[in-house]
Amino acid sequence: MTRLLIVDDSAMDRRIAGGLLEKHGEWEIIEAENGHDALLQMELHVPDLVVTDLQMPLMNGLELVEVLQKEYPLVPVVLMTAQGSEEIAVQALERGAASYVPKRLLSSELVDTVERVIAASGSERSSTRLARRMTRLHSAFELESDPSLFPAVVGFLQQEAARMRFGSDGERLRMSVALEEALLNAYYHGNLEVCSTLRDEDCRAYYETARQRAGEDPYRRRQIDVEITLTPDECVLVVRDEGCGFDRQTIPDATDPANLDRPSGRGLLLMRTFMDDVRFNDAGNEVTMVKRRAAAPAVTLESEAVL
Repeated sequence: MTRLLIVDDSAMDRRIAGGLLEKHGEWEIIEAENGHDALLQMELHVPDLVVTDLQMPLMNGLELVEVLQKEYPLVPVVLMTAQGSEEIAVQALERGAASYVPKRLLSSELVDTVERVIAASGSERSSTRLARRMTRLHSAFELESDPSLFPAVVGFLQQEAARMRFGSDGERLRMSVALEEALLNAYYHGNLEVCSTLRDEDCRAYYETARQRAGEDPYRRRQIDVEITLTPDECVLVVRDEGCGFDRQTIPDATDPANLDRPSGRGLLLMRTFMDDVRFNDAGNEVTMVKRRAAAPAVTLESEAVL
């Protein structure tokens, strides 16, 4: 059974988050009241995923993320953010957290977010000697507007990146989350043309509109094109929809902490935080995301002498 660790100094918030996740039926929930307690729990039973608050005594969420990246790099972290924690949340995402959910949207977003991150982190990581000698991989997919196909594409990216030894486990997980968010944006905002502001105003109406349009022409006939290019030095992801596009000038600054609590900017924030370069075409219906291999540390004269 998948084990989830919820970390929050508020007993009420732990119960709320735990209650939502327990409804899934296949997840075991354990709790910790701060970062120190979480690390003690992990020494006893390493969870499959950590859901943590940011503002806590003794060890806050940012500090916990930093420790987990060093000690448990294969365990993804989902942040629960509240008003006033936007700046620290951006830092936590930059330092290794896999995703986030505003606390005011836990009931509608937490389970789906955890499901997506678990699916991405559980993808096959095995490698072969031949794949490790691959110098370039380019794959292109034509997808129906069907979100059930997205995990397979994300799994393909993570598997092939692992086989080519591109990035760390944590970096490959964040690349996968960025691709998942780009696919969801192409589906909802691109092909179905559901306005992102509706999600801010009425989350239920947003998903109901999407459900209706998924069965109507011309929306249901549209496709999503995906291109994945991997080399030893970089990963390039291109996602293109068949919608009418949007004006790039109207995109809010998703990296501004002031916009962190807006559900409509969540995907773009994760894409821009996890990838080195994110750019849209002029029509606004194609996004290109680039992740470059981190430069190896320079070898100093002293270290050469040691060798």
